[in-house]
Amino acid sequence: GSLFPHIMGTDEMGRDYFVRVVYGTKVSLIVGIFAALLVLIIGVVYGSISGYLGGKVDLIIMRIVDIIYSLPDMLVIILLATVLNQTLTFPAGSALAKLGSNMVSMFIVFGLLYWVGMARLIRGQILSIKENEFVLAARSIGAKPGWIIRKHILPNCLSVIIVSTALQIPSAIFTESYLSFIG
Repeated sequence: GSLFPHIMGTDEMGRDYFVRVVYGTKVSLIVGIFAALLVLIIGVVYGSISGYLGGKVDLIIMRIVDIIYSLPDMLVIILLATVLNQTLTFPAGSALAKLGSNMVSMFIVFGLLYWVGMARLIRGQILSIKENEFVLAARSIGAKPGWIIRKHILPNCLSVIIVSTALQIPSAIFTESYLSFIG
Protein backbone atom coordinates (compact mmCIF):
# COMPACT_ATOMS: atom_id res chain seq x y z
CA GLY A 1 0.00 0.00 0.00
CA SER A 2 0.98 3.63 -0.41
CA LEU A 3 0.93 6.40 2.18
CA PHE A 4 -1.97 8.11 0.42
CA PRO A 5 -5.28 6.22 0.70
CA HIS A 6 -7.14 5.91 -2.61
CA ILE A 7 -10.45 7.50 -1.65
CA MET A 8 -12.26 6.36 -4.78
CA GLY A 9 -10.02 3.38 -5.45
CA THR A 10 -7.87 2.83 -8.53
CA ASP A 11 -8.45 1.49 -12.03
CA GLU A 12 -6.82 -1.67 -13.40
CA MET A 13 -3.64 0.24 -14.24
CA GLY A 14 -3.29 1.51 -10.66
CA ARG A 15 -4.25 5.11 -11.43
CA ASP A 16 -6.09 6.89 -8.62
CA TYR A 17 -9.66 7.79 -9.63
CA PHE A 18 -9.83 10.71 -7.19
CA VAL A 19 -6.76 12.41 -8.65
CA ARG A 20 -8.15 11.98 -12.15
CA VAL A 21 -11.51 13.47 -11.15
CA VAL A 22 -9.77 16.47 -9.59
CA TYR A 23 -7.71 16.94 -12.74
CA GLY A 24 -10.82 16.73 -14.93
CA THR A 25 -12.61 19.22 -12.71
CA LYS A 26 -9.75 21.69 -13.11
CA VAL A 27 -10.12 21.64 -16.88
CA SER A 28 -13.90 22.00 -16.68
CA LEU A 29 -13.65 24.93 -14.28
CA ILE A 30 -11.11 26.70 -16.46
CA VAL A 31 -13.38 26.27 -19.48
CA GLY A 32 -16.37 27.44 -17.44
CA ILE A 33 -14.69 30.54 -16.06
CA PHE A 34 -13.10 31.61 -19.35
CA ALA A 35 -16.33 31.09 -21.24
CA ALA A 36 -18.26 33.10 -18.65
CA LEU A 37 -15.74 35.96 -18.86
CA LEU A 38 -15.92 35.98 -22.63
CA VAL A 39 -19.71 36.08 -22.45
CA LEU A 40 -19.48 38.86 -19.87
CA ILE A 41 -17.23 41.06 -22.00
CA ILE A 42 -19.15 40.69 -25.27
CA GLY A 43 -22.52 40.90 -23.51
CA VAL A 44 -21.68 44.03 -21.54
CA VAL A 45 -20.25 45.86 -24.55
CA TYR A 46 -23.14 44.99 -26.86
CA GLY A 47 -25.84 45.43 -24.25
CA SER A 48 -24.62 48.81 -23.10
CA ILE A 49 -24.23 50.17 -26.62
CA SER A 50 -27.67 48.91 -27.59
CA GLY A 51 -29.42 50.06 -24.42
CA TYR A 52 -27.77 53.46 -24.22
CA LEU A 53 -28.01 54.56 -27.82
CA GLY A 54 -31.50 53.17 -28.37
CA GLY A 55 -33.40 53.90 -31.57
CA LYS A 56 -32.18 52.37 -34.83
CA VAL A 57 -28.91 51.04 -33.36
CA ASP A 58 -30.85 49.23 -30.65
CA LEU A 59 -33.24 47.80 -33.22
CA ILE A 60 -30.46 46.42 -35.45
CA ILE A 61 -28.43 44.98 -32.55
CA MET A 62 -31.48 43.36 -31.02
CA ARG A 63 -32.47 41.78 -34.35
CA ILE A 64 -28.97 40.23 -34.58
CA VAL A 65 -29.41 38.99 -31.02
CA ASP A 66 -32.80 37.48 -31.88
CA ILE A 67 -31.35 35.67 -34.89
CA ILE A 68 -28.55 34.14 -32.82
CA TYR A 69 -31.06 33.32 -30.08
CA SER A 70 -33.25 31.39 -32.48
CA LEU A 71 -30.50 29.08 -33.73
CA PRO A 72 -30.45 25.63 -32.11
CA ASP A 73 -27.49 25.64 -29.70
CA MET A 74 -26.18 22.14 -30.27
CA LEU A 75 -26.25 22.42 -34.05
CA VAL A 76 -24.28 25.66 -33.97
CA ILE A 77 -21.86 24.31 -31.38
CA ILE A 78 -21.12 21.17 -33.38
CA LEU A 79 -20.75 23.10 -36.64
CA LEU A 80 -18.49 25.77 -35.16
CA ALA A 81 -16.40 23.26 -33.24
CA THR A 82 -15.82 21.23 -36.41
CA VAL A 83 -14.94 24.27 -38.50
CA LEU A 84 -12.70 25.79 -35.83
CA ASN A 85 -10.91 22.51 -35.17
CA GLN A 86 -9.77 22.44 -38.76
CA THR A 87 -8.88 26.10 -39.03
CA LEU A 88 -7.24 26.85 -35.69
CA THR A 89 -3.50 26.34 -35.48
CA PHE A 90 -1.28 27.83 -32.82
CA PRO A 91 2.48 28.37 -32.63
CA ALA A 92 3.95 25.33 -30.90
CA GLY A 93 4.66 25.78 -27.20
CA SER A 94 2.31 28.73 -26.74
CA ALA A 95 -0.22 28.68 -23.91
CA LEU A 96 -3.03 28.22 -26.43
CA ALA A 97 -1.29 25.25 -28.06
CA LYS A 98 -1.08 23.57 -24.66
CA LEU A 99 -4.85 23.90 -24.27
CA GLY A 100 -5.34 22.42 -27.70
CA SER A 101 -7.54 23.62 -30.53
CA ASN A 102 -10.44 21.69 -29.05
CA MET A 103 -10.51 23.77 -25.87
CA VAL A 104 -9.93 27.07 -27.64
CA SER A 105 -12.69 26.40 -30.13
CA MET A 106 -14.89 25.59 -27.16
CA PHE A 107 -14.24 29.03 -25.61
CA ILE A 108 -14.98 30.75 -28.90
CA VAL A 109 -18.17 28.79 -29.50
CA PHE A 110 -19.31 29.61 -25.99
CA GLY A 111 -18.60 33.26 -26.32
CA LEU A 112 -20.45 33.37 -29.63
CA LEU A 113 -23.53 31.61 -28.31
CA TYR A 114 -24.10 32.75 -24.79
CA TRP A 115 -23.31 36.46 -24.93
CA VAL A 116 -26.78 36.95 -26.35
CA GLY A 117 -28.58 36.38 -23.05
CA MET A 118 -26.10 38.60 -21.26
CA ALA A 119 -26.53 41.37 -23.83
CA ARG A 120 -30.31 41.23 -23.39
CA LEU A 121 -29.98 41.35 -19.64
CA ILE A 122 -27.60 44.33 -19.64
CA ARG A 123 -29.74 46.16 -22.20
CA GLY A 124 -32.80 45.74 -20.00
CA GLN A 125 -30.88 47.01 -16.98
CA ILE A 126 -29.53 49.98 -18.88
CA LEU A 127 -32.89 50.93 -20.33
CA SER A 128 -34.27 51.16 -16.80
CA ILE A 129 -31.26 52.92 -15.24
CA LYS A 130 -30.92 55.34 -18.17
CA GLU A 131 -34.15 57.03 -17.08
CA ASN A 132 -32.76 57.93 -13.64
CA GLU A 133 -32.07 61.51 -12.63
CA PHE A 134 -28.32 61.05 -12.10
CA VAL A 135 -27.88 59.98 -15.72
CA LEU A 136 -29.78 63.05 -16.89
CA ALA A 137 -27.66 65.20 -14.60
CA ALA A 138 -24.45 63.72 -15.97
CA ARG A 139 -25.69 64.26 -19.50
CA SER A 140 -26.66 67.85 -18.79
CA ILE A 141 -23.13 68.75 -17.69
CA GLY A 142 -21.87 67.34 -20.98
CA ALA A 143 -20.52 63.94 -19.95
CA LYS A 144 -19.71 61.61 -22.84
CA PRO A 145 -21.89 58.46 -23.30
CA GLY A 146 -18.95 56.09 -22.70
CA TRP A 147 -18.16 57.80 -19.42
CA ILE A 148 -21.79 57.77 -18.29
CA ILE A 149 -22.06 54.05 -19.05
CA ARG A 150 -18.81 53.27 -17.23
CA LYS A 151 -19.21 55.51 -14.20
CA HIS A 152 -22.97 55.57 -13.62
CA ILE A 153 -24.79 52.79 -15.38
CA LEU A 154 -22.56 49.70 -15.17
CA PRO A 155 -21.86 50.04 -11.44
CA ASN A 156 -25.63 49.91 -10.94
CA CYS A 157 -25.89 46.72 -13.02
CA LEU A 158 -23.05 45.05 -11.17
CA SER A 159 -25.10 42.72 -8.96
CA VAL A 160 -27.10 41.41 -11.90
CA ILE A 161 -23.94 40.99 -13.97
CA ILE A 162 -22.15 39.07 -11.20
CA VAL A 163 -25.07 36.71 -10.58
CA SER A 164 -25.62 35.88 -14.22
CA THR A 165 -21.89 35.41 -14.84
CA ALA A 166 -21.77 32.99 -11.93
CA LEU A 167 -24.77 31.13 -13.38
CA GLN A 168 -23.03 30.99 -16.74
CA ILE A 169 -20.17 28.84 -15.40
CA PRO A 170 -22.18 25.65 -14.70
CA SER A 171 -23.95 25.89 -18.05
CA ALA A 172 -20.56 26.23 -19.73
CA ILE A 173 -19.26 23.19 -17.86
CA PHE A 174 -22.38 21.20 -18.74
CA THR A 175 -22.06 21.99 -22.43
CA GLU A 176 -18.33 21.28 -22.33
CA SER A 177 -18.90 17.83 -20.81
CA TYR A 178 -21.71 17.14 -23.25
CA LEU A 179 -19.44 18.07 -26.14
CA SER A 180 -16.52 15.99 -24.96
CA PHE A 181 -18.98 13.12 -24.57
CA ILE A 182 -20.09 13.31 -28.19
CA GLY A 183 -16.48 13.94 -29.17
